[in-house]
Amino acid sequence: MKKSLLITLGIILALFALVYAFIYFVPYSDGIRSGELIKISHKGVLVKTWEGEISQGISGAQIFSFSILDKDKEVIDQLQEYQGQYVKLYYTERFATFFWLGDTKYFITKVEKEQSPHFRN
Repeated sequence: MKKSLLITLGIILALFALVYAFIYFVPYSDGIRSGELIKISHKGVLVKTWEGEISQGISGAQIFSFSILDKDKEVIDQLQEYQGQYVKLYYTERFATFFWLGDTKYFITKVEKEQSPHFRN
């Protein structure tokens, strides 16, 4: 009885590890989005995650929500510095996410400051 319980628990843990590895390491897509950075926050009750939004249209008509992993300190610092400015975000989309990684499936890997297309000289 104990042996079958241990085998069952081992199989469940192995399946969870495989699902986690697939979600964490296998990207669904990669891309770039540009817009005005309107929000960057560190939110959560038990587990804090970094979340943000950019506006891709006039008067916030199209909002792109994203998450940033805690390990990407340089990206977090840049986003806090560029708050309210036009930015280009490089992201990786995953199949799904876990609550301790972030609220969205889009994870920012790099950020660059851009000139706004609305105010070109």
